[in-house]
Amino acid sequence: MRAFLVLAGLVLTAGSASAEPAVADVCAVTDERLAELSGLASDGDQWFAVNDSDNGRLLIQVMDRNCAITRTITAPNNPLDVEDLALAPDGTLWAADTGDNGKSRETVALHAVSPDGSARLYRLTYPDGKHDAEALLVDRDGIPHIITKETIGSPLVYRPVSGLSEGAATPMEQVAKVPISGTDTTGGPLQSSVVTRLVTGGAMSRDGKVAALRTYTDAYLFPVPDGGDLAAALESDPVRVPLAGEPQGEAIAFDPDGTLLSASEFGNAGGTSSTVRAVRGAAALAVPPAPTTTSADAPAPDDSAAPPASDSFSAWPVVGGGAVALALVGALVRRSRKRRA
Repeated sequence: MRAFLVLAGLVLTAGSASAEPAVADVCAVTDERLAELSGLASDGDQWFAVNDSDNGRLLIQVMDRNCAITRTITAPNNPLDVEDLALAPDGTLWAADTGDNGKSRETVALHAVSPDGSARLYRLTYPDGKHDAEALLVDRDGIPHIITKETIGSPLVYRPVSGLSEGAATPMEQVAKVPISGTDTTGGPLQSSVVTRLVTGGAMSRDGKVAALRTYTDAYLFPVPDGGDLAAALESDPVRVPLAGEPQGEAIAFDPDGTLLSASEFGNAGGTSSTVRAVRGAAALAVPPAPTTTSADAPAPDDSAAPPASDSFSAWPVVGGGAVALALVGALVRRSRKRRA
């Protein structure tokens, strides 16, 4: 049996903490230009959003806080499959052109877009083959981290091994595996426990102290200590915030005050709108881990108290075979992409 404590509204378990704060509807997205809303960022006054589409240009829609599009930032770059958006402290918008449902891309790309629409294109390569990825985190040092969407096993975290270059593809290295398991939260494009652990978006708090990853059904908050490494933080136990009822939840962002924002696509679900929702005070739910006990203070181990091997807890449930994962991949592939980034 897994031990637990109830503390400050959180259910603390042997693996992670679960929080169920109020998730409030903010406004409805009805504009067809965001029918496949997949990436979201906020500067506190306005929101920036990207649609999961391929029309020969990179379009970033600027919305007011009533979900109305007020203007469009148009970059000349021709992306293949933009899946996420991050806002850097200097105002640069980073578009993650990393989607690869068919595992066919030799490179993925990041587009660094200025408010005036000028853009820089950076290509990247994985060290271990092709991956589909829908989440981007940019740490306090401006280093991008790409998190993969894995149907079997843990989501993987990759970052460049050196500074980005516009002249040649930059190799990446795998730096972490994320401890996310299936949940019973409702939502997503399919009723499957696999769906509840597919990472579809990421966001960093304004101060860089909290990283958020989302699946179709839940958000996970990871504290990033001052001076701490984001990759290491993503391997710590997160706080889970259920985001139930989103038909295809892929967008997530932080307001500067720590409010967590989420949104879903609606075009592929046959709907006419989706809702931007807010979890106020979400960043404060990610509590840094307690200081590590030094060897001098640590009590001597008591071998008699050690649990038998059969009682050990595995963070990952067994997924029901490769056939289930392959079927899921086929169901989630919405269209083939015609152009390369």
